[in-house]
Amino acid sequence: MAKRATTSATTKPAARAPRGRAGEQPPEERVRPVHHDGPVLFGQDAATAQLAHAIRSGHMHHAWILHGPAGVGKCTAAMECARLMLDAETGDAEIDAFKAPRDTRVAELIDVSSHPDLHMIRKERAEDSSIKEMRDRKQTNIPLDLLRELMIGGVVGDGKSFDSPVWRGAYLGHNKVFIIDEAELLDPYGQNALLKTLEEPPPGTYIFLVTTQEERLLPTIRSRCQRVAFRALDAASMHAWFERFEVPSDARAWLAEFSEGAPGTAELAHKHGLRAWSEELLPRFAALEGGRFDATLADRLAELVGDFAERVVKENPKGSKEAANRLGTRCALLTLAARLRVQLADAARRGDAQEIAQTARRVGLIVELESEVRSNVNLKHALANLVAQWGIC
Repeated sequence: MAKRATTSATTKPAARAPRGRAGEQPPEERVRPVHHDGPVLFGQDAATAQLAHAIRSGHMHHAWILHGPAGVGKCTAAMECARLMLDAETGDAEIDAFKAPRDTRVAELIDVSSHPDLHMIRKERAEDSSIKEMRDRKQTNIPLDLLRELMIGGVVGDGKSFDSPVWRGAYLGHNKVFIIDEAELLDPYGQNALLKTLEEPPPGTYIFLVTTQEERLLPTIRSRCQRVAFRALDAASMHAWFERFEVPSDARAWLAEFSEGAPGTAELAHKHGLRAWSEELLPRFAALEGGRFDATLADRLAELVGDFAERVVKENPKGSKEAANRLGTRCALLTLAARLRVQLADAARRGDAQEIAQTARRVGLIVELESEVRSNVNLKHALANLVAQWGIC
């Protein structure tokens, strides 16, 4: 058997594992993920081979950037690395297959989000922070104080001091893993504060930065990390994904076109019925483009997003209404973006420079709305502006 991932240098008896993080469901109430036979990821053989080779070598680099389009498996890959490196029962066969054991105690702890040495950091964790100011503030990024609380330690804005989880010994004595999802949302102060940890973390500590916008990370961050590129899936890989999750055959063609090789986007669209959104909204936007203003379209968009958010929160009462609204807005924008992709490709085929420029301006409206949503601009006003501007582009 090849040498396993380096273990923590700590030789003291393992400390008692925490009972759970603030705001999380007790272990007995958590829904366990459904595990399937076969690969964890589809269509990312080059990326997973790079990661598996590093783990199997016994000289795994301590900091990684997993970058690529949304919904193609970056965070899933980071989680699988965590499973492989945290589980002492992982062997060469599991590493080579890039699939950790699913029948061990470590696997069980990860399944219920209770492994004390696996730290997931994303902006939504601010809602459960012990820092009142952070809980009360609408988060559009991953602020430095959240990073201090969950990872690097230090004194935060209200004067409270946190120990650094990075520098604690592994509770279970076999590595620690930190995953920062949407790492591009780390503010500049957080990125600068993270530099020293990325350069010299303690032994047995591994950090994964997951991002769709690698260019928003500081050059000094990027230079300290190994990079792994993830790509949109090809048609064969998407077909395999559809087969695995038993997606109805009559839905596949539309989902494949809508998602553009991103299983996460296909899953979102299938789960939340975005085909119906598309069938309702796109003719109305086409009418806008033809010069027929639709006075009720902005209100209908807001209604769809609001109903979506209510359903999501009803399914998960501990979920954030704000996060559900953001997700609903993303669904609406994905619907419009799918139309624009088709229009842009058609205009490029015909060499219609005017339509290319017009479509590009509408793409800009979507980007602007996304920025406004992140900045907590009133959603109804932002949608009304989108509709008004769409018709005059």
